[in-house]
Amino acid sequence: MKIALLGYGRMGKTIEQIAIQRGHTIVLTVDKEDHDYDITKADVAIDFSIPTVAFNNISNCINHKVPVISGTTGWLQDYDKAVALCNEKQSAFIYASNFSLGVNIFFELNKILARMMSNLKQYDVSLEEIHHTQKLDAPSGTAISLANGIIAEHSGYESWKLDEIKEKTIPIVAKRIEDVPGTHTITYKSEVDTITIEHIAHNRQGFALGAVIAAEWIEGRTGVFTMNDVLNIG
Repeated sequence: MKIALLGYGRMGKTIEQIAIQRGHTIVLTVDKEDHDYDITKADVAIDFSIPTVAFNNISNCINHKVPVISGTTGWLQDYDKAVALCNEKQSAFIYASNFSLGVNIFFELNKILARMMSNLKQYDVSLEEIHHTQKLDAPSGTAISLANGIIAEHSGYESWKLDEIKEKTIPIVAKRIEDVPGTHTITYKSEVDTITIEHIAHNRQGFALGAVIAAEWIEGRTGVFTMNDVLNIG
């Protein structure tokens, strides 16, 4: 498979290594705000760029009917536009806040726990995420996905807030520490005990592998998908 990498930072380079190990060819690498590239030489594009250019990268792929996988966070105000364009052009698109296979299982466990805790009003939920200091957005896209998963299943919560405790709101604490690939912790605390579930990424390999697996899966398909489709879960 011929892969274009839109975003050639540390994640892009890790994806490149894994893609080559799995027998694929990298035919294009685009760094930062380069708009002068030919996406049609690729079978699939993987976007791990920056928030300000992600929608343009994704739209370019969709307009040329090149299936695109995006793991860039911080651009989701334009997500519905990307979905509408994909459906209009009959192209293929997957966005995930996190492509790690383990994290996507964690997403489902998070929803199940929220459903179980919904009637136990004595427990307050909170969320903490820790990432490397180069991460531009806070909270992380993964933390937002986890919070939204709780809101969907737990009747006691209607929104989330960064660094703020408010009624019917999930407080999220975002920390930036050098060389931390990603840690997400969900805590339910009452006066008598605490329940915690946590996902700790040890390196970027898991994110990169999941993105390549998603690229392999989407080739030849048409539509807007999620990692649940790729993994057949949820």
